[in-house]
Amino acid sequence: MKSHEVDYKIGGHDIQYVEIELDPNETVIAEAGAMLYMKEGIDFQTKMGDGSEPDKGLFGKLLSAASRKIAGESIFITHFTHRGAGKSHVAFAAPYPGTIVPLELQKLGGSVIVQRDAFLCAALGTKISMHFNRKLGAGFFGGEGFILQKLQGDGRAFIHAGGTLIRHELNNETIRVDTGCVVGFQEGIDFSITQAGNLKSMVFGGEGLFLATLSGTGTVWLQSMPINKLIDQVSPGSSNRNKEGDAGILRNLLES
Repeated sequence: MKSHEVDYKIGGHDIQYVEIELDPNETVIAEAGAMLYMKEGIDFQTKMGDGSEPDKGLFGKLLSAASRKIAGESIFITHFTHRGAGKSHVAFAAPYPGTIVPLELQKLGGSVIVQRDAFLCAALGTKISMHFNRKLGAGFFGGEGFILQKLQGDGRAFIHAGGTLIRHELNNETIRVDTGCVVGFQEGIDFSITQAGNLKSMVFGGEGLFLATLSGTGTVWLQSMPINKLIDQVSPGSSNRNKEGDAGILRNLLES
């Protein structure tokens, strides 16, 4: 199915949103609960499926819903369609501080692999499917790395990265990354999990036991602050809290 041609603008700084402009009968699909606001003429329906295969039967829709459930996503996708005249708009908010990334799928070879919580919204016609990493090490040690999502189509899709977005263009190169910081990569990039170093580095280095390794030619998108790291840093038992406590003790000793 050819994707609908939607226009957009991205606003905000620390927590961004994307506003999609729809012509009559154009549709954008989004994760359940991502909608921020919608203007007059926009109708929405929650469906089991992305709508990229309109002739898919009930069994196919159930299978698609089951795969989304396995990937940790909602089994439903919301379809927003402009039923009025002229142009109208619907906006979607990022789930936590970071950057919204527009992807031109046709220019990226027609498909992109993303972490399972990265997808935000896309033009109708974009196919969202589960993608298994065939290397077992990525599943056992990579956290998010085993079950990924594949976005396929010839239109626009939007993903979300925590913190600052870093884009790398690999040319038959390899980059090693903290496992949680990979947002997505072009299909054809080899994604695997490797040991972070020798035993001393793994235990005392503070970088975790394993790193994600991406090799090949294509685009890789990284995030500086994945949601699990953000939660860890603001939680009561985080290392930052301990640093604040140590500073307070030192201040009291100096002032006494």
